[in-house]
Amino acid sequence: MKKESLIAKINKPLWFRTFLFYSLPAAFFSGLRIQSVDEQEATVVMRYSWFSKNPFRSIYFACLAMAAEMSSGILALVHTGDKLPRVSMLVLGMRSSFHKKAVGRIRFVCTEGDRIQAAIDEAVQTGNGTTVEAYSKGLDENDSCIAEFWITWTFKQTRKN
Repeated sequence: MKKESLIAKINKPLWFRTFLFYSLPAAFFSGLRIQSVDEQEATVVMRYSWFSKNPFRSIYFACLAMAAEMSSGILALVHTGDKLPRVSMLVLGMRSSFHKKAVGRIRFVCTEGDRIQAAIDEAVQTGNGTTVEAYSKGLDENDSCIAEFWITWTFKQTRKN
């Protein structure tokens, strides 16, 4: 599928919610939403809710990690969607730093599209697996940083043409 048509689908809330329901039900029930996505940047939003809460009246760290991972993963999906030979993607590692309590509406922004694209291109050109560490920043409604995540993605060519 061409990048432009995949981006257009991802940016349609009903299509993306259906995709989450069938492919990532935990993300669906936690209320993750795509605010915007293009080839360079993706923004994923979530709210404090019954599904995402912890006993301390804030968003559970695993839900925050899911949103951060999705903000980089959706960029990887966009850049692998039209690749031939096919490229597989997998999270290899994750680091995080939490700065303040996550309440209300939180958005995670990843602007690593170019770096993700370069790693995917290298995997296709060399036939070897590659990795890239993508940065995602979580911001609250006041634009205060609540958390930072560094997600290490690995990309590997799955078959030759």
